[in-house]
Amino acid sequence: MSSGVTAVRPLWAIEGGRITIEGSGFRVDQSRAPEVRIGEVRGRVVYASRTELATVVPPGLDGGPTQVRVEGVEGATALVEIAAPFATGLHQVDNPVFDRHGNLYVTYSGTRGQQVPVSIFRVRPNGTRETFSSGVVNPTSMAIDPNGTLYVSSRFEGTVYRVNPDGTFEPFASDLGVACGLAFAADGSLFVGDRSGTLFRVDQQGRAEAFASVPASVAAFHLAVGPDQAVYVTAPTLSSYDAVYKVDSEGSVTTLYAGFGRPQGLAFDRNGTLFVVEALAGSSGVYRLPLDGTPELALAGPGLVGIAFAPNGGLVVCSNDTAYRLVRT
Repeated sequence: MSSGVTAVRPLWAIEGGRITIEGSGFRVDQSRAPEVRIGEVRGRVVYASRTELATVVPPGLDGGPTQVRVEGVEGATALVEIAAPFATGLHQVDNPVFDRHGNLYVTYSGTRGQQVPVSIFRVRPNGTRETFSSGVVNPTSMAIDPNGTLYVSSRFEGTVYRVNPDGTFEPFASDLGVACGLAFAADGSLFVGDRSGTLFRVDQQGRAEAFASVPASVAAFHLAVGPDQAVYVTAPTLSSYDAVYKVDSEGSVTTLYAGFGRPQGLAFDRNGTLFVVEALAGSSGVYRLPLDGTPELALAGPGLVGIAFAPNGGLVVCSNDTAYRLVRT
């Protein structure tokens, strides 16, 4: 019987992520599983059969398209796209954001009430990280309005700040509870998720009104506005399964999907496809979630909390302390 690799799932991964290699004739009748190399580095095989090998992606890879080879299998090798570390030394609790020039904004959120030296870092497209803004206590979520202005929430103060191009900031809206997720609609309205379960809508003058209600969360709310101008929400709880909610223009809440264990950051790509971060151990990674279908694992990686798409279509995913960049999507 011939052997060969036919597919790798998913096609994107970061270090520590679990990928599955599909094929035939893998040699599992010996005292050890076949050796798998990703690039030049050996991966740890955690499951093996004659048709599937599950392997943990090792650290130290350069990123980009990377060969996957299986011991004893000849012929063409498969490829997996590795997202390499792009920025470290962070404390990210929600999505990072890109501006229109491709600069990435990331946070150091800190523990409750902690005053940290730098609240927001800016990472240039070439990977250079620089201090952008200081003084926001517990910067939690960020969003950029239709004019290109950055906003950041403080979950400690219940306030959303408008951040100026020089990094200084001013209050925009306040009394928003434990203010977490932020997302702008096309008309300039800002949606803010309060961890107690209230979704606020804030007009361009900073006036807030309660817009919808979803179950309270034990962690940060995460928001994204879709091409249909509905607001999509994740709110991790202590339940075994949590939902991705859809809130329409009238504030009516429906459940899009209820099978995630700990959904966190979410974002739409430039084609209008929704991607959701799943942080539950054993199934962690980024899932592609069709608005009328079931989720499909798109990127394997542990401990992720946030996701953002660059203007050129590139992708960044964040753990609490590291941002990883996938150049091609």
